[in-house]
Amino acid sequence: MSPDSRDPLEIPLDRLPPGFAEALDREPERVVEARPASTIVLLRDGPTGMETLLLKRTRSAGFVPGAYVFPGGRVDEADEDPELDPFLVGLTAEQAAERLRLSDPRVGLGYYVAALREAFEETGILVGTNATGDPPATAAADPAVDAVRDDLLEDRIGFGEALRRMECTLDSHRVAYIAHWITPVVEPRRYDTRFFAAAVPSDTVPIVDPREMTDAVWVTPSAALERQRAGSLPMIFPTIKTLEQLAVFDTVATALGELRGRPVPAILPRLVRTATGVTLSIPEIVEP
Repeated sequence: MSPDSRDPLEIPLDRLPPGFAEALDREPERVVEARPASTIVLLRDGPTGMETLLLKRTRSAGFVPGAYVFPGGRVDEADEDPELDPFLVGLTAEQAAERLRLSDPRVGLGYYVAALREAFEETGILVGTNATGDPPATAAADPAVDAVRDDLLEDRIGFGEALRRMECTLDSHRVAYIAHWITPVVEPRRYDTRFFAAAVPSDTVPIVDPREMTDAVWVTPSAALERQRAGSLPMIFPTIKTLEQLAVFDTVATALGELRGRPVPAILPRLVRTATGVTLSIPEIVEP
C-alpha cells in the first residue's frame, strides 16, 4: 500500500503504545461502565506558534502505557464538593451543567474541577489567579508550590486546602470545553471523558509526577502530529484528533475564542485492527 492510499485514520503497529493493538483481539466478557474523567489541553503561545503540553505515560501505567497524552484523570467525588465553589471564578454549577449538557449541576462542575486539579497534580501548573491577580507560580518554579502539590498527591490535603494554602482561585475564563470522547466498548478500562483547553503563560514550565509520567514536552499541534506520523510520539486517537482540531489555530486567544461555545457531540468510536495497524471508526455520534 502506498503512503497516499493508506487510511488517514490508521496508526501503524509500530507507532502504537505497547500492547494496544493486541488488546483489540480479546473480546470483553462484559462491557465495562465508562467512568467520568477529565482531560485538559494546556496551551501557551510559543516562539513558532501555539504550543500544547504532552506528557509521556510510564510503561507500567494501567491505561495507554508509553503514550503521549494530555494531563487528565478520573473525576473524584471530592471534585463535586460545594466547598470548592468559591474557588472557581466565573462558572457556577448550573452553568457547568448547561455547557456539558448534564442534568446534575454538581456532576458538571466536577468535570471542570477535575481537569484543573489533574493539571496541577500532573504538571504543577495551576490554571488560576493568586492574591495579586496574577497566574500563580508553578511547582517547577517555587518549592512552596511543589510542597503543596506533593501534599495533594499524597492525599494529605484536598484540592480546596491546596488552593487555600496558595491563596488562589481557579480561573474558568481561561478554560474552554472542546470535546467529549467515550472509550470504545472493547476496552477493559472505559472512561466518559470531557476535554477542556486552557491558556497558561508563555514561560510556563511543567514538572511531572514520576509515578505516572516520564517526560513532558511543549510542541505545536502540527509538529506533534508530524512526530506521531514519524513514530517518535505514540498517541491514541482522541489525542490525535484533538491535535488536528487545534492545528488550524496560530494563537491561544484565537483557539479558545473559536472553540468556546461550539457544539460538542459525544463520540463513541470503534477501534478496528487491520493487517498493518489500528484504525478508527465512528459509527455513533451522540448529539448533546
